[in-house]
This record gives sequence, structure tokens and C-alpha cells, in this order.
Amino acid sequence: MKKFTFLALLFISINAIGQSKYLTKTGSLDFEASVPSFEEVAAKNESVTAILNTENGEFAALALVKAFRFKNALMEEHFNENYAESDEYPKATFKGKIENFDFDTLSETNSYFHIDGSLTFHGVTKNLKGTPLTIKMVDDKIILSGKFKVMVSDFDIEIPKIVANKLSNEVDIDFRFELVKK
Repeated sequence: MKKFTFLALLFISINAIGQSKYLTKTGSLDFEASVPSFEEVAAKNESVTAILNTENGEFAALALVKAFRFKNALMEEHFNENYAESDEYPKATFKGKIENFDFDTLSETNSYFHIDGSLTFHGVTKNLKGTPLTIKMVDDKIILSGKFKVMVSDFDIEIPKIVANKLSNEVDIDFRFELVKK
């Protein structure tokens, strides 16, 4: 029910008469916080919801934290219980606007843009400026992808000293969305 309410508010917040929206519920969001010589700390979430308003470049995404999958089940459990505290903070969200977005210029070749917005995770919101994006139009789908880095410490997540040398404070995040017209 909470997911439905959030999605309804998300869609209403960027809704206006006559706007073109592209949507996905199967976006991909990966992160990695590995340290060389230790076990890989990486996860993938392939059920991220995202929406793009092609008239003004507004973009929003929602990821359920418990949907991140790790290679190691114990690592996934520790991530949800000890770091992300996903029962208390079940969602990660991004809301922003693509700079100089022009839907009419999209083609099957990559177009490069930047997005400014806010990322909320673990109850903390951080502004991201100038995050690079690649966007192209393929078979009536908008393919939007990119990568950026965040710091674990920026989201009030404490890494216990016992594992501090096995987990990077810097997290690489990759995303890819295939958006279809709504």
C-alpha cells in the first residue's frame, strides 16, 4: 500500500495536461563498494520504477531497498539489517531535472546530458549536481543510463570497525532504464 501511495504521489507531482511521459518498472540499479583483495560487495536491483517527462526533462525514480540482490545471502541480510536498515527506510528515491533536455533531438545514437536532483537513501537526502547521462531513442523506447559515486558516510551509515577495511566508503552506482511511452 505504501508503494502504491508513493507512486501515485510521484506521478501526480510531475503530471500536467498534455505532457508526454515515459515509464518503466524494470529499471536496473547496481552498486559496488568493494575493496581490492576482499570479497566483492555489490548488488543489483532490477525492479526500479522510473518516469521521465519529455516536455520538461523532469525525472524521478524509486527503488525498494529490499530488492537489491547480492551474490551472498548473508551479505544481503547484513546490508538490509545493519547498513540500509530497510525496515525503517524501505525506499531510495531520486528526483531531478535533465539540463537542456530536448526530446526532439533524441535518436539511436547517444545524446549526452547532465541531471541535477536529490537522492534520498537511509532517510538522508543529498543533492547531486551535473550527473552525466546517456540517452538514446531505440524502437520507441528511451534508453537512459549513467553512473555516479556517493559516499556511505554522507547517508549516516556507520561501518563497524571490524569490517571497515573490507567495505569502501565510496560507492559506485550504475543505472539503466528502458522507458516506454505511457
